[in-house]
Amino acid sequence: MNRYHTLLDAISGEGRRPALLSPGGPVITHGALRTQVERLAEFLQRAGIRRGDRVSIVLPNGIEAVVAFLAAATAATAAPLNPSYKLEEFQFYLRDTGARALVVPEGGAELARQAAGTKTILIECRLDEKGSVQFATQCILQPSRSLEAAKADDVALVLHTSGTTSRPKRVPLRHSNLMASAANIGSAYALTPDDVSLCVMPLFHVHGLVGSTLATLVSGGTVAVPPGFNALSFWPTAKTWRATWYSAVPAIHQMLLARAHEGVRPPGAERLRFIRSCSSALSPVTMAELERSFGAPVLEAYGMTEASHQIATNPLPPASRKPGSVGRGSNVEVGIMDKEGNLLPSGSQGEVVIRGANVITAYEGNPEANRSSFTHGWFRTGDEGIIDSDGYVTLVSRIKELIVRGGEKISPREVDEVLALHPCVAEVATFGVPHKVYGEEVASAVSLRAHATETELISFCRSRLAEFKCPQKIYIVDRIPRTDTGKIQRRIVREKLTGQA
Repeated sequence: MNRYHTLLDAISGEGRRPALLSPGGPVITHGALRTQVERLAEFLQRAGIRRGDRVSIVLPNGIEAVVAFLAAATAATAAPLNPSYKLEEFQFYLRDTGARALVVPEGGAELARQAAGTKTILIECRLDEKGSVQFATQCILQPSRSLEAAKADDVALVLHTSGTTSRPKRVPLRHSNLMASAANIGSAYALTPDDVSLCVMPLFHVHGLVGSTLATLVSGGTVAVPPGFNALSFWPTAKTWRATWYSAVPAIHQMLLARAHEGVRPPGAERLRFIRSCSSALSPVTMAELERSFGAPVLEAYGMTEASHQIATNPLPPASRKPGSVGRGSNVEVGIMDKEGNLLPSGSQGEVVIRGANVITAYEGNPEANRSSFTHGWFRTGDEGIIDSDGYVTLVSRIKELIVRGGEKISPREVDEVLALHPCVAEVATFGVPHKVYGEEVASAVSLRAHATETELISFCRSRLAEFKCPQKIYIVDRIPRTDTGKIQRRIVREKLTGQA
């Protein structure tokens, strides 16, 4: 049972213990963090921002982003956005959330400022020489007032889905949802005040916000927040801050492996209790390479925005972690459902459905999505999967990403995993392309670690897969296109490489 109701409640670790670290910057203790969040939340309310108002945040990773998020969620509702968005994207997201205020770096985020217009309260954010986050605005502030505290059912955070199969949908996450998820993550990985999370995931996404940051703060631990991921400085940073774990997408793991030296554990990896992988499928080959190179168990997890991040995870040793599986539900009920809404027995393939205190009960302002996404109290994830007799979940693919070739349903992930076995392949993404006869045909994009030809790779597949599953076209690319949060979305890969939506 989670003992915290709101984000402010959760910032209650030992006052003098470090909560936030940044390169060359200050150490923010748990006590100082709470003080800053309360002060800035009161500032927002003095600026005329009320419970339910949306405060968009356009800040790079760092202490300022964490503190601004906590303050906005405490005073109103935080709506962080990707700082690399273009003008039209900022215009869409600010309009779609109905942003009342916009928090930007002092003198920065020019496109976001342009998109906000004159009716949005502009707030500049900076970190002063004493290590304190400061807000400033040109609007008239009301006299000092007591902070109107948030309640468990208040919406703390609004994010958008990735838009894999449709227009991005607004996901309202309540304080109770976030606290349940943070507690689930902390329990799954036995996090304590002695743990140091190295946060390299973006803080405009639930992976970084909840998986790396909130779960650590709730457990009383320390979050090290570099400006972003840098393969050159990753291990020196981990060594300096004595990191005990980090969570990342497979693309980051691959970049670290590309710089690893055979048989030499990087300085900085010696204190790692575990490595977590989430937000995209991790191949069993990459998992084995990570464990061999960095000397820590690799735990693949399953998360999504609608679940306030974590749904399932492989457990810590000595419990079994299964390569290719995303583990068991972490205080989240997970089932398999057919199209008619019937729950299926273990071993059956169907749509993964979930329910729990961390899961939303509705999208915001989208009755059509709500009708199709919720059945008998279960949320339909849109993922095709199987649960084995031990309760471990294996994801097959996104339902709308299944390739249907002449009536045969093909899992893109199955093809991915075969190509990933080739010693020259670093990463792979398989997708369907239109075909006049079969309806769809199989194609793959690969990035290589050593020279290989398209003919060689197709032949490799044919020796391991039925002919109808083998790619008929393989695109060899320097880098597989991904979203800003590091996900490979097959729809985007297909569009980039073929020009077909």
